[in-house]
Amino acid sequence: MVEPRKAATGGHRRSWLRGAPPPRWVRVLPVLLLVGVGAASLTDSVPLDIGFLLGAVPPLAVLAYGPVATALLGAATIVLLTVPLFHLNRPGNTDVFTLGFVATLSVFVSFVRGRRDEQLDLERTVAETAQRAIVPDVRQRVGAVRCASLYRAAERGTLVGGDFFDVRPGPHGVRAVLGDVQGHGLSAVATVASVMGAFREAVLDDVDAESIAARLDRRLVVDSARTEHAELFATAVLLDFAPHGREVRVLACGHPPPVLLRGGAVSTLELDPGPPLGLGIADAIMPGTATTLSLLPGDRLLLASDGVVEARDASGAFYPFVERMTRMTGVGLDRLPDEIWADLSRFAPRIQDDVTLLVLTLDTSGPG
Repeated sequence: MVEPRKAATGGHRRSWLRGAPPPRWVRVLPVLLLVGVGAASLTDSVPLDIGFLLGAVPPLAVLAYGPVATALLGAATIVLLTVPLFHLNRPGNTDVFTLGFVATLSVFVSFVRGRRDEQLDLERTVAETAQRAIVPDVRQRVGAVRCASLYRAAERGTLVGGDFFDVRPGPHGVRAVLGDVQGHGLSAVATVASVMGAFREAVLDDVDAESIAARLDRRLVVDSARTEHAELFATAVLLDFAPHGREVRVLACGHPPPVLLRGGAVSTLELDPGPPLGLGIADAIMPGTATTLSLLPGDRLLLASDGVVEARDASGAFYPFVERMTRMTGVGLDRLPDEIWADLSRFAPRIQDDVTLLVLTLDTSGPG
């Protein structure tokens, strides 16, 4: 089963001013104002000069209602203003005509807003579908590997930025990748799409992590050649799980190494790092050497992007990633990415880079 990608939280959550449905208080406000003015005029024997408040009802209705509901609320304000029972300071013809004009204009604005919202919803759906095709949701289980992930794009309103990650089965075992291309936001999406396509081909063809890294390096070099002064590069960490047994080969190409959670201990893997991908040296020298790690039952490998390890608090201090992980060794696999995100958000309220987390563990007890 695929776990649905979760909506961003905190500063990345889409508010109603950015296209989300209006909150309940916005929908209730024009009705409350209409009822409140009517009730106030009936409970006081002295005429109240509060009829001007009714002029706010149609514009407020535009924020949450369609043209039909806006027209009904506008008609209700005119009725309330003109019925003698409410004695709203004996309005003149000018007041009625003004309110009628405001109500008619509000209906027109509501109609235009509704059409624009429909178009924006369609465009957003198409964009989200395309972005999810580039970086799809990671399955909870790929072969013998259980997975949990979290992704938060730095640019608001997008699902994909400069980070990429994936876990794929192949004839040579399960392969995983997590990396970061140059830049972030929409400008990096094309590079991410190219790198992810090359990785998925490499999973089917290449026999080891070094070969996969070389393929990704060539892909970026070719893409850079198409654009003058492009100089595309990416950092990445590649994991190659053996088809049988409990061994995994790990290769870091300019990227922070994974963190191993073993029981109550947390440690950073000591790797022989290679250079970032896209420098064009994969054919000249080996892009680093993969380190073989034997996993014990219950071991978890935690991969994080630069947005995690380079996040800073208000004083400029970096997020102490490994130290914070020692407090979360008892957190379950599925909950761990959300717990880290919550802790990171408290530590660094203003996160300006893409944040990606990928947690992997071997589970040979289930179906592979």
